Amino acid sequence: MSDFFQNGVVSVLHRLGSPNVERLEQELEQYRSVNPIALVLPCLYSELEGPALGGIIEQLKGVTYLNEIVVALGHASALEFRRAKEYFKALPQDMRLVWVDGARVQEILKTLVEHEIDIGLPGKGQSCWLAFGYVLARHRSQIIALHDCDIVSYGREYLARLCYPLANPNLGYEFCKGYYSRVTDRLHGRVTRLFITPLVRTLQQLVGPHPLLTYLDSFRYPLAGEFAMVRDLAWVNRIPGDWGLEIGILAEVYRNCALRRVCQADIADAYEHKHQALSPDDPEKGLLKMSVDITKSLFRHLASEGVVLGDAELKTLRATYLRTSEEAIRRYEDSAAINSLKFDRHAERTAVETFLKGIRLASELFQKDPMGVPMISNWSRVAAAVPDVFDRLVHAIEEDHRWDPTREGRPTSS
Repeated sequence: MSDFFQNGVVSVLHRLGSPNVERLEQELEQYRSVNPIALVLPCLYSELEGPALGGIIEQLKGVTYLNEIVVALGHASALEFRRAKEYFKALPQDMRLVWVDGARVQEILKTLVEHEIDIGLPGKGQSCWLAFGYVLARHRSQIIALHDCDIVSYGREYLARLCYPLANPNLGYEFCKGYYSRVTDRLHGRVTRLFITPLVRTLQQLVGPHPLLTYLDSFRYPLAGEFAMVRDLAWVNRIPGDWGLEIGILAEVYRNCALRRVCQADIADAYEHKHQALSPDDPEKGLLKMSVDITKSLFRHLASEGVVLGDAELKTLRATYLRTSEEAIRRYEDSAAINSLKFDRHAERTAVETFLKGIRLASELFQKDPMGVPMISNWSRVAAAVPDVFDRLVHAIEEDHRWDPTREGRPTSS
């Protein structure tokens, strides 16, 4: 992509010229002694049998600059954990599995709840948080990168471009968000194109210029699941426990990091991963649930910044969002036409109507409970409340790692 335009308040690191993954990896090898990198992979057991993870593992085998890989494994029984251990043995790096559902980790979570620590609900957010805690506890890596395990088009360049802005000590970034083009024979990325960007811009019209909204609007793909941060941010950032994960993390970075230390990097020429169903009639599934959770997260972060969102504002918001999203549909239809791409206006409008329903449901929930489900506590607070938590976490994960399934006394999942 030849675009090199800088938009908004967040630095954009473009993908220009010929692929340079070998050069980037050589430099990352040089920076390894200064800024060692941990890769966190949040993973459901079901993804071991999916179309993407095997390709990711094959690509990661050739990545020599990584200091450690931590896989946060969710929805796995004892038997499935054993199988996952065998599966990930293919990785030559220092690799550990965090068995989220295992008895040892669950006992730690129980202890934290007894100390009135918010641990969130089971899901991606909690899994990432546990993996971050393990990396922090080991004191071996200065940078933590994360990406999902459902990327069908995964290549080594994705990870190199995501890590490079932080690993290169001459650049000085502390947080990097990945972005990429979501195009095949048609435009993808409905939640970004038709929901979050129109919603943020609608809020800017409604409440006026606000630094948080300007910051969020500067990201080309705010919902991308790929990001990297320095360990100091992982220490102080709270994490949402629902579909608001990506927006919540960006909001935490906004509060805890200087804007000049934040960047977004174009990590891929093409990107393909699992597409979520729209589920327009079930607020507990698919993109409808995603839109509800993201909207609640955005409202609550704005409220914490002193923005008042009453009944009148929220009704006006829905009307203005509908107009803004309809204009977005027109623009994307024109873009598809000039590139000879398929475009289904009815499907686009159906998506907007689903997102509008999500905004309405989120508004009702926000008005009933502006605080909502607390975000997961940051590790700074956790360590203050339970001083030996890191020792416990390392012990639990290392014991699970050493577990020999041929012996008696197998651990059981909770």
